[in-house]
Amino acid sequence: MNETANRIPALFGSCVFNEETMQQYIQPAAMDAWRSCLQEGKALTLAVANDIADGMKAWALEHGATHFTHWFQPMTGFTAEKHDSFISPAGHGTIVMEFSGKELVRGEPDASSFPSGGLRATFEARGYTAWDPTAYAFIKDGTLYIPTVFFSYSGEALDKKTPLLRSIDAVSRQAVRILRLFGDTKTRKVVANVGPEQEYFLIDKELYLKREDLRMCGRTLFGAKPPKGQELDDHYYGSIRPRVTAYMQDLDEELWKLGIYSKTKHNEVAPSQHEMAPVYCDCNTACDHNQLTMDIMKKVADRHGLVCLLHEKPFAGVNGSGKHDNWSLATDSGENLFAPGKTPSQNAQFLLFLTAFIEGVDEYQELLRSTVAFAGNDHRLGAQEAPPAVISIYLGDELSDVIDSIVGETDYTDRKKGALRIGVDVLPSIPQDTTDRNRTSPLAFTGNKFEFRMLGSSQSISGPNIVLNTIMAEELQKYADALEGAEDFEAALHALIRDALRAHRRILFNGNGYEGSWLEEAKRRGLANLASTADALPAFILEKNIDLLSRHGVFSRSEMLARHEIHMENYSKVIKIEASTLIDIVQHTLLNAATAYTRDLCTAILQKKAALPGDACRVESALAASVSRLGEDLLDRCAALKTALDTMPKTLDAEGEMHYCHDQLVPAMGKVRETIDHMETLVASSYWPVPTYCDLLFSV
Repeated sequence: MNETANRIPALFGSCVFNEETMQQYIQPAAMDAWRSCLQEGKALTLAVANDIADGMKAWALEHGATHFTHWFQPMTGFTAEKHDSFISPAGHGTIVMEFSGKELVRGEPDASSFPSGGLRATFEARGYTAWDPTAYAFIKDGTLYIPTVFFSYSGEALDKKTPLLRSIDAVSRQAVRILRLFGDTKTRKVVANVGPEQEYFLIDKELYLKREDLRMCGRTLFGAKPPKGQELDDHYYGSIRPRVTAYMQDLDEELWKLGIYSKTKHNEVAPSQHEMAPVYCDCNTACDHNQLTMDIMKKVADRHGLVCLLHEKPFAGVNGSGKHDNWSLATDSGENLFAPGKTPSQNAQFLLFLTAFIEGVDEYQELLRSTVAFAGNDHRLGAQEAPPAVISIYLGDELSDVIDSIVGETDYTDRKKGALRIGVDVLPSIPQDTTDRNRTSPLAFTGNKFEFRMLGSSQSISGPNIVLNTIMAEELQKYADALEGAEDFEAALHALIRDALRAHRRILFNGNGYEGSWLEEAKRRGLANLASTADALPAFILEKNIDLLSRHGVFSRSEMLARHEIHMENYSKVIKIEASTLIDIVQHTLLNAATAYTRDLCTAILQKKAALPGDACRVESALAASVSRLGEDLLDRCAALKTALDTMPKTLDAEGEMHYCHDQLVPAMGKVRETIDHMETLVASSYWPVPTYCDLLFSV
């Protein structure tokens, strides 16, 4: 092994205050109290918090940290941090380095400018951060980062971590009840495990700085399709270019230092597109790690003269970027509850958890769809690169045959064995991975987990996982309530699974989700087709969804209404920023370029005719006429967009403004783009003022 490979074990987690490191700096009694906090939810005393803080400070100072910050995840979808130094006055112009348990456990950042969705007035600046002891502290950029939750003065969650932790507890409670029914007396909690695959683009920084749309919006608002895109499939899994290889190696090391299980890296489908995938870990850690990953991706790119684009569709006409959320449940001893077993009892348990997932997704399909609804993802969902906007589940042929047999109570013919009767107490041994996975499916079962493929690459994975956890908790609770009092457990179990699958099998679809016939079939089945963000977001606050999340203690009604308001406002803000940016580029750059090119063509025509009186100047004349007409068309279309933006009614509420942006601004922007893209194909390269798709996609 080379030098880097030799030092990976020592490098991994070297900047994390993990349990192994904690034992070196914290007294055993305090460690025991911390473990009890994790395992049993017991509160930490101030004395224990002080002990942990002392050890954390000593470790941080040894590793060069000068500041600490409570790192939280507000409802912007990004992370937030306020840094305080360890210094404290000691008199006579001297200082000591201090960090108390009180400072560890709780902070009070100015929260006035974070979105709250009406949970608090703008002038009420007080918000609180509270240490999440289930997440390890870490050092980054000379600062000790303490993962925290963020809440208001009145106690409402103002972040994405708090409801995630609530949902994790909810699914654990109900899953343990089910396991007890199957004779498991040892499992104390069930853990939601997640592995988010992260797609991204890398482009040259110098070119990026020349595109106002990329700088302001994260995506190109115009750009003619290059002669070559992804048609040859030569970039997908292809040889990684040296500049990208250097970036990926640097990225891996930075992630490994922070204990992030960066495992896989490769070229993705589109030119300049790539992917990083981590090893699975618990849901809370996975969400923290993914937020860190997105941040570090951008910072490492800057070192290499690159820019990392996480927008879902930076370039029209080529694949956009998603984030596949691989989700499963496991016991605290490591047993995957979505792994088919080898005995009838194990398979009965597996089928119960599988059925609960199927029923939950069918019952709350609109809610699940709303968790991936935002402006960037509208460009991607339903295209020939991502799942359609209709929620469905892919199980593969083997499991589908099992379900058909259970529903119809018919003979089940194993593909390798003889006929098996699905009876009250006998279920077949179900092999794993007997069929290929369906990449057009929003939710695909891939052997021992579900791959939720609708997430956008820039979004926090907290929202989708909150809902996955909660709908699973809901169904498991119903099943536990029904089975705990059953006189004949096996008969009740069989009937429950059979009846639930009969009622909810409409959500199962193994075919090609890209085919138009599927949308027609989905409509006949009664499945929701919420094609856009404007269609999907109102589903978040359907009464049944508010009831679901509030009953399980994940969100209060006010917290859900606040998030709904924030999501709608965010959509409108993004669209208005994009419209304003496009108008600015047209007025200050593109119209001038078209005019300059037309002027020089006309000058060339006059000079050529003077030198060659009989020359028709067909090339110059045709180009000048076409570009001039396009310039006038662009002027009119840009004016129409500006009028639509400026005349947006001031009286609209958040939902009305969202629909206005979707119905008026988005189509107007499309018309402007159509003209610009045509113009780009005619204007000489030396006159075109911004880097083209060829430049951006094939320069790294």
